[in-house]
Amino acid sequence: MRLRALWAGNLPLSEAFWVYAVSIGLTVNVVTSLLFLALITADRPLAALFVGYACSVPYNVVAVVGVWRAAARHQGERAFAELAKVVTLVGMILLSVT
Repeated sequence: MRLRALWAGNLPLSEAFWVYAVSIGLTVNVVTSLLFLALITADRPLAALFVGYACSVPYNVVAVVGVWRAAARHQGERAFAELAKVVTLVGMILLSVT
């Protein structure tokens, strides 16, 4: 399973960052945010909280940990590895709290 490989940091940094943190991460957070808004509008606050946070935050944690671990193993330029760590961490925090 690719999520296990991501969690373990066994993916190339470019894949962990661009595919799992950026592409899938944005998709997960946009979809859960839209569902959150729809459920709030439908006066379903508990369901909205579950969908908005219980679904997206765990994925965000997996993405951050995966990128962080992949960056530690990255054999290429250290500046890219450090930038990927910072951008992923800050991005996922912002997506988790908004």
